[in-house]
Amino acid sequence: MSVKFSRRALGALSSVTAAGFFVSAANAKSLDDIVKAGVLRIGINPNSPPFSQRSASGDFEGFDIAIGTKIAEELKLKPEWVPTETAQRVPFLVADTIDISLGGLTRNSERAKVIEYTVPLHTEVMGVLTTDKNPVSKWQELNDEKYTLVDVRSAWTIDWAKENLPKAKMEIVDSSADAVRAIAQGRANALVEMLDFFTAFTKNHSDVKWVVLDEKIDVGWDCIGVQKGNYALRDVLNITLYKLQSSGFVDEQWRKFFNSDPLMKVPAQPYF
Repeated sequence: MSVKFSRRALGALSSVTAAGFFVSAANAKSLDDIVKAGVLRIGINPNSPPFSQRSASGDFEGFDIAIGTKIAEELKLKPEWVPTETAQRVPFLVADTIDISLGGLTRNSERAKVIEYTVPLHTEVMGVLTTDKNPVSKWQELNDEKYTLVDVRSAWTIDWAKENLPKAKMEIVDSSADAVRAIAQGRANALVEMLDFFTAFTKNHSDVKWVVLDEKIDVGWDCIGVQKGNYALRDVLNITLYKLQSSGFVDEQWRKFFNSDPLMKVPAQPYF
């Protein structure tokens, strides 16, 4: 059975198209300019917990906030948080609205035509989340009408499941927390998704014996995005990421905000 990711690829292509054709290219702000300004403008997704979200006090909190704060500290700069929805990440870099982009920016060749990437910060693993009540060992076994899958409205993985697991039923919910809850309550059997974004919600159902299948369907490498041609900033960020990864800081923050170890760790890379 072939595994296709056309919906995901089209989504990446559309963001690049927006950057290339609907946003006027701006000169990349140099590392010297950023240092002189004393501010690092960091693009974050404002409504994507546990990456980033508003706290009760109105401040931003989450994995990206912890990473961005530490990077700015290492560079002796003040972090400035710029709310950046998913489709705005590449255009905002091209337009010089932000200096760097966090927020689960998956590396791919289309985006690389218009922005620069650092070494990977973290991964996002597509796999299966289920419970001990569902005796499956491979994702292909879910292609059965006795199983109900759950996913979040508008997710590209819904179309993927319809194509690759056509016999399974599908329940659509409004959020990641709702998807995990549906499995916990027995309304669905499994979730086939980028699991790193869902595991944090399993802590809300501690009475359930959660199971993540060993087999990985797909692995995305998420990097920090910078403006095209800003190699000095990219290189400084790579050096900083080596320090944060080799010290264990990145994994520590991941466990804090995602309630689990990374499903696939990124090894610290001293050379790039």
